Amino acid sequence: MLRLWRGLKTVVQTSPANTHHYHTIQAIPRECTGSRISSRDRAQGRIPAVVFSQGLLEKNPSNRSPSRKQILTTERKQIRSIIKSVQLPFFCSTRFQLQIRAGSGSSVLLESGTIHRDEESGKILNLVFVWADEGTELKVDVPVVFKGLEDCPGLKKGGYFKMIRSSLKFQCPAEHIPQKIEVDVSKLDIDDRVLMHDIEVHPSMKLLSKNESMPICKIAPTYIENPEPIKV
Repeated sequence: MLRLWRGLKTVVQTSPANTHHYHTIQAIPRECTGSRISSRDRAQGRIPAVVFSQGLLEKNPSNRSPSRKQILTTERKQIRSIIKSVQLPFFCSTRFQLQIRAGSGSSVLLESGTIHRDEESGKILNLVFVWADEGTELKVDVPVVFKGLEDCPGLKKGGYFKMIRSSLKFQCPAEHIPQKIEVDVSKLDIDDRVLMHDIEVHPSMKLLSKNESMPICKIAPTYIENPEPIKV
């Protein structure tokens, strides 16, 4: 979708919702849990994972949905391949099929954005998923991608690009989650900015922000502090 801002023809566009699935994640159930079991799984080339309903996180117990919690392990090689293909920033806003071998068939899931990595080696230690069946309302952070920087008149005049938000949080049905939001800044001049409410998304998507007038990016002027006197 497109929306014009201040007559500058600044394009704010959301990518199509994930109407298809890029990969099927293969997993097997775990009967036992604990750090020793998880360490053994990692040594065997697997990543411990858990999948549950997002409603389980509701603070009010009366609003919590059945957990459908399952303890699993996934193949490290496959997860690395998926992250490389989908790209890590978009991994958390992409729906995948989950096939639990020796389980009850397959269901749809969405990565919730929790990837635990070892600080020294960078290895993925754990994965946390949430069920994303069609019609399920989810809260999700959607990455913001900025394009058109090379044509931006404000930058050509000496301004600099200031990114204020790298993602926006929405609540929406799982089938309408966009993989990313693209913002075209190729028409922005110095002091121009793009605000949260400039983004037009699917009607079912609710922006979770107390102030939708907050900017997500701006072209700021460059000020020279304590300039040296010009020698004559």
